[in-house]
Amino acid sequence: MSTLSLDAEALYAELRGGVRSLLPPGGVLVGVWSGGAWLAERLQADLGLAGGHGVISSALHRDDFGQRGLAAGVDATKLPFDIDGKHVVLVDDVLYTGRTIRAVINELFDFGRPASVTLAVLVDRGGRELPIQPAFAAARVALPAAQRLSLARAEDGRLRFATEGDA
Repeated sequence: MSTLSLDAEALYAELRGGVRSLLPPGGVLVGVWSGGAWLAERLQADLGLAGGHGVISSALHRDDFGQRGLAAGVDATKLPFDIDGKHVVLVDDVLYTGRTIRAVINELFDFGRPASVTLAVLVDRGGRELPIQPAFAAARVALPAAQRLSLARAEDGRLRFATEGDA
């Protein structure tokens, strides 16, 4: 059995630098609920961005809605700004099949038409089922399909990874 050791805080520092280079003047951050929302909240503060960050949920646009049901976070979409004509940097914790990102982009376009959407992720684990790629990934790892990698946040705001399933 192998164990995966990823330092979420070190990867966050890499992500911060990547997002800084991707975000044009006047651009906005939108985090995918929940791990991506935590990252966007912290990035907004650390990068000193005015206007807040957005949070977006994939729940209503999932293609596996019938299997997953109505998940927590269904009302999580909160965009405190108009996205029409904005350059959006979409932030997520772990990119796997691409289905969540596809659903999130559908949700985003329900709120308007951004000038561009750029994806930045903490970890790209491969295994794509859709033609979706991040413009920036702090790490790329290969995991068995049965293993799940998720971001967790402690009460003090520090980040760590949790894994479930066969290693």
